[in-house]
Amino acid sequence: MSTAPLPDSSSAPPPHLTTGLLLAAAGSIAFSGKAIIVKLAFRHGVDAVTLVMYRMLFALPMFLALAWWASRGKPPLTRKDWLGVLGLGFTGYYLASFLDFWGLQYVTAAFERLVLYLNPTMVLILGWVLYGKRITLRQAVAMAVSYSGVLLVFGHEFTLQGSNVALGAALVFGSAISYAIYMSYSGQMVARLGALRLAGLATSVACVLCIAQFLVLRPLAAAQVAEPVIWLSLLNATACTALPVLLVMMAIERIGSGLAAQTGMIGPMSTILMGVLILGEPLNAWIIAGTVLVMGGVFLVTRQR
Repeated sequence: MSTAPLPDSSSAPPPHLTTGLLLAAAGSIAFSGKAIIVKLAFRHGVDAVTLVMYRMLFALPMFLALAWWASRGKPPLTRKDWLGVLGLGFTGYYLASFLDFWGLQYVTAAFERLVLYLNPTMVLILGWVLYGKRITLRQAVAMAVSYSGVLLVFGHEFTLQGSNVALGAALVFGSAISYAIYMSYSGQMVARLGALRLAGLATSVACVLCIAQFLVLRPLAAAQVAEPVIWLSLLNATACTALPVLLVMMAIERIGSGLAAQTGMIGPMSTILMGVLILGEPLNAWIIAGTVLVMGGVFLVTRQR
């Protein structure tokens, strides 16, 4: 009695794997486009407070819809849940977004993306500080490699543009730390509320905070900006904010967070390419070497995890 041959799993990747990789890559590229759009908007004389307000104003209806859709049939949030959502919305999306936009006034889009790409290493460090999780020698070496790459590019930009680069680097680094805090504290809430529901609620909180910040710090007349700023903000809110959240979440469902994070390595490369082609930013040996170091170190960290 003969048996049918078993399918050769090595001949072709499973459909969900291919789809997941494509979703993760598309989400990473879309996220990376945010820095390019922000730099283009700054050319029209708008400031970070106004620009982040418009981005969140246009994104708010989409995130409210996401929160409503993901909450269907789910139990209502407790007081503790709401406090957690407020805290994560403040650190993970409001503060991280504002510091990032502010920092982009002083540094190139390529350098900004490299600093933000250090996020997995910051999550490791916070895990060690907050929860006592051990950092292996391999992880420590990988983090040292990543940070040396950032320092290499920072030193190059500092010699060209001066002390403003230090301010911009500090602001973007603060943005990365703020988002790492969100990642470190969101695990239990994701398990309890679900990733999409938490993302929709937390980002809605952040949108309200960004709009309120504008109303407190700027007169209403400051909302009168050049027409291209409106269209760039709308593009930022849809293609570079709401859409990537959905793409990455769907990718994680198919291939897991680890592989999705490694696929996200395409993000810094796409930012550098778009920065050169759209913004006219320089591409030289310093940037290439720093990018290789950062991506190599982060790859080793995420692979280890």
